[in-house]
Amino acid sequence: MPARAFSHLSRRSLILAALAAAAPESWALPERTLQFPRDFGSHPDLQTEWWYITGHAKSAAGREFGFQVTFFRSRVDAAQGLRSAFAAKHLVFAHAAVTDLEGRVLLHEQRIARAGFGIASASEADTDVRLRDWSLLRNKDGSYSARVPAGEFSFDLRFTPTQPVLLQGKAGLSRKGPEEAQASYYYSEPQLRTQGKLTLKKGQAFDVDGTAWLDHEWSEALMHPDAVGWDWIGMNLDDGSALTAFRLRRRDGSALWSGGSFRTRDGALRSFGSDEVRFDGAKAWTSPRTQAKYPTQWRVETPSGIFEVRALLDDQELDSRGSTGGVYWEGVSDLLDAQGRRIGRGYLEMTGYAAPLRL
Repeated sequence: MPARAFSHLSRRSLILAALAAAAPESWALPERTLQFPRDFGSHPDLQTEWWYITGHAKSAAGREFGFQVTFFRSRVDAAQGLRSAFAAKHLVFAHAAVTDLEGRVLLHEQRIARAGFGIASASEADTDVRLRDWSLLRNKDGSYSARVPAGEFSFDLRFTPTQPVLLQGKAGLSRKGPEEAQASYYYSEPQLRTQGKLTLKKGQAFDVDGTAWLDHEWSEALMHPDAVGWDWIGMNLDDGSALTAFRLRRRDGSALWSGGSFRTRDGALRSFGSDEVRFDGAKAWTSPRTQAKYPTQWRVETPSGIFEVRALLDDQELDSRGSTGGVYWEGVSDLLDAQGRRIGRGYLEMTGYAAPLRL
């Protein structure tokens, strides 16, 4: 399939589309102790995997941006027994985007290629994922470098950890549905100090500083058949804390499964059970293109507090109906406390609002 057919898909839409070719049976992932640096790298024995960085940054003059870059690896089961070097045994996807808050616009681009031939790769030893001239790698000092030259924008950013790895779920095994098979190995690195250069298509170059969040997840399971979409947030709080919350939705809007975590700056971690997280839409924005109504303002209840999430730009919808059919919303957003005070910033993702997600 040509690369243009994967433009405008979300990281999870890409993953789930790739999973459509998987074997119909899946199994529960065993509990295991994640080992680093090995588990920073790729896990080709499992079906799907992604490394995902989102963040916000500001220039010296005060111009603000949101940004994201994601690399995906997907195993193609039908090709595993083929001997040809040209067999597409693994696919590598890449997705990058910049939200220009002053310009009130979202810029984005995606790519896809089979692994091999020096075109695309995902190292098993450590984070080192490449797709043509795009790359995300973990350096010897533990920092990450992301280089993304794209058509309408480019960035060359360095992300330095300021806190230990955050193991999501039960010591890194995160449930994603009511069945045990619906789970993934999952860790995050929140509160990444961000520095580098961001350039817009008109040649406007900015030296930027900010904060980012990294997710790395790998799994074998499909999304539960009753789920039509999800809502997800990853938020860096100004005091150094980190909040993750998500829910998978049924067709009637009720929660099929929920989860997340909250870690304080001093390292105290609370993982949330499926009945401990609640999302309530407080304000909806209607897309002029698709007529989909997205709650761009949320009230999120967790055991660690009640929060409000507000999108910094309503129109962060991505539409790919002319190619693979997926329509979703993903963008930079603020986090407020119960009294309405801004306490952090991060990313919000919503799928299944224009139409139920189909595989």
